[in-house]
Amino acid sequence: MFEDDTPIIGMIKSGASGYLLKESGTADLVLAIQTVVNHGFYLNNLVSGKLIRSVQDDRPEIQGKLSQLTAKEIKFLELCCSELTYKEIAGEMNLSPHTIDNYREILFQKLDLKSRTGLVLFAIKNQLIKV
Repeated sequence: MFEDDTPIIGMIKSGASGYLLKESGTADLVLAIQTVVNHGFYLNNLVSGKLIRSVQDDRPEIQGKLSQLTAKEIKFLELCCSELTYKEIAGEMNLSPHTIDNYREILFQKLDLKSRTGLVLFAIKNQLIKV
């Protein structure tokens, strides 16, 4: 029932195997079900276009965020993806725990995140670390 990009992309990202508009005919519904059964997903032209726009729209924003990061912030971000505590990260980077707290807060602001988990997910999604 949605034609707007945001809810459709959200549903696909949350695990939906496909999407049809309410106005879709019976033949479209049957084709979609058969395609999901045979291939695991169904993407019609509407959804394909929205996914492409979504991916294209995200890249400049992410590249802008990445370009704002200093080498030390990136190193801190990489170390956040380990099991080290913030105190251990400070020792690894030869910095005070207070400076590490500042790095964390600056990254939260620059990347619009709220937690270490968010930092780790950002690093993984943007291939800043190898998983």
